[in-house]
Amino acid sequence: MLNLKEKYIKEVIPAMQEKFGFKSVMAVPRLEKAVVNTGFGREIVGKTSDEQKKIIDSVIADLSLICGQKVVGTKAKKAIASFKTRKGMVIGARVTLRGQKMYDFLGRLINIALPRSRDFQGIEPKSVDNGGNLTIAVKEHISFPEVSPEKAKSIFGFEVTVATTVKNREFGLELFKLLGFPIKK
Repeated sequence: MLNLKEKYIKEVIPAMQEKFGFKSVMAVPRLEKAVVNTGFGREIVGKTSDEQKKIIDSVIADLSLICGQKVVGTKAKKAIASFKTRKGMVIGARVTLRGQKMYDFLGRLINIALPRSRDFQGIEPKSVDNGGNLTIAVKEHISFPEVSPEKAKSIFGFEVTVATTVKNREFGLELFKLLGFPIKK
């Protein structure tokens, strides 16, 4: 089985050149980065600082395991009383993947995690925006094989945004279909 980068080079580039008439290999759209982020503000509100730290550490550790790269905690920009958050409080986590780590992560997402996730019917075509970027939500992080469901303290979802060099939606949809993303017809 080809990994995602080899598939892009050997199959996607020639197919895109043929379909859309790109003269140069460098003109063919490509993946730039994948941004993975999650928010866990709801889980930590109303907990003691020790409990908050345990939840934050477990989420960051699991997300780091899934992505293969250190995850950064995102902090609240301002205090909001109704959400019980204070300025500077860690309420989420994010990581930007580029290069080989991005291709490895997306390969596992397409081939393992999405088919294993509960009630998955395919990715809606409207998930690709007008700039050709794809945003999808993964409901349960335990669908990745790196995370042991027995050891997971809490189950959380996260969002994956795949940024491309595409200029319009049509090219973006075709790029993702050729890469093997399970997009509905």
